[in-house]
Amino acid sequence: MIRLIVGLGNPGPEHAQQRHNAGFWWVDQIALQQGLELRPEKGFFGHLARMRGPHGDVLLLEPSTYMNHSGQSVGAVARFYKIAPEEMLVAHDELDLPPGHAKIKRGGGHAGHNGLRDIAAHLGTPLFWRLRLGIGHPGNRQAVIGFVLGRPQRGELQLIEQALDRSLEVLPRLLHGEFDAATMELHRGNPGPAAKPDAA
Repeated sequence: MIRLIVGLGNPGPEHAQQRHNAGFWWVDQIALQQGLELRPEKGFFGHLARMRGPHGDVLLLEPSTYMNHSGQSVGAVARFYKIAPEEMLVAHDELDLPPGHAKIKRGGGHAGHNGLRDIAAHLGTPLFWRLRLGIGHPGNRQAVIGFVLGRPQRGELQLIEQALDRSLEVLPRLLHGEFDAATMELHRGNPGPAAKPDAA
């Protein structure tokens, strides 16, 4: 079961609409749906809320450490509440998936994502669940930093928002520990290769 849901992003209004904040966007949607407010918690280096789950409380966390130091916040919460890596779901932007796609996986590498890298380092393992929210790739490795710190075009944003909505729909299954069913349902809803974002 999931006891901690983490959204990755960078704090501050100047970063709020950037692709790198897709994880924040999803956690914000959960909080809105549940009527919750994420409040700053200095001891946990982030913003935290508590929601009722089917097996007890589930924490929502948005680290305020900036992406590269996300593990400081996640590690602090995990240690205090004695949450195991397999009880965490980390939502993050994914360059290797096109906009509109979302996938669930447990473990794996960080593929250059510094937030995932830092969380794995602080936990001592990469074996936590991930919600990979596709943002697409600029096609050039040298352009990646500017791309993730840029705003998606209108059509891309529409596709990303659809993926966020579909990910929200499988949240009850995840909270019940039905990971295989949630994964199949989410992956089945991913658009086909013909799906293209509208022009900006």
